[in-house]
Amino acid sequence: MFATPAHVVAEEAVIPVAANGKSSGLRVPRFVSLKSNKVNVRRGPSTDQAIVWVFSRAGLPVEVIAEFENWRRVRDSEGADGWVFHSLLSGRRTVLVSPWSKAGQGAPVSIPLHERRSAGSGVVAQLQPGVIGDLVACDGQWCELSVGSYSGYVQQQKLWGVYRDEKIE
Repeated sequence: MFATPAHVVAEEAVIPVAANGKSSGLRVPRFVSLKSNKVNVRRGPSTDQAIVWVFSRAGLPVEVIAEFENWRRVRDSEGADGWVFHSLLSGRRTVLVSPWSKAGQGAPVSIPLHERRSAGSGVVAQLQPGVIGDLVACDGQWCELSVGSYSGYVQQQKLWGVYRDEKIE
């Protein structure tokens, strides 16, 4: 899998100028999620093209960056991209918690899931980097998430799968 430095990926998450895809009529780029635990990613938009890797995590957010007929070119949180058949993708919005964070000096990094849209509010849970959350809403600064049996708010800048300043109701 190809990767780019995390700081590049984080900076690219600004709301890009979007156009409607010729195949779907939906905005491109946009975030979607994987429907299945096994999603083949191909070099080009055809089953004749080589499989370059396989996603193995249902619900993983990916960014649609191009469309060709029933194929979507997607990019993951590490910057790797390839082609996926459209029926393996869902419009359900999910996010990855701080996938660019690393544990350091023996102390694990965690991101607080707050009771309210405030860093001073109570903490419902500590989320580890790479955890997938179901996106409920975003106001441009904070996103409401559901992670397992927990619900709360995370600062939008600590999530991958939502554009910076994007508002979702």
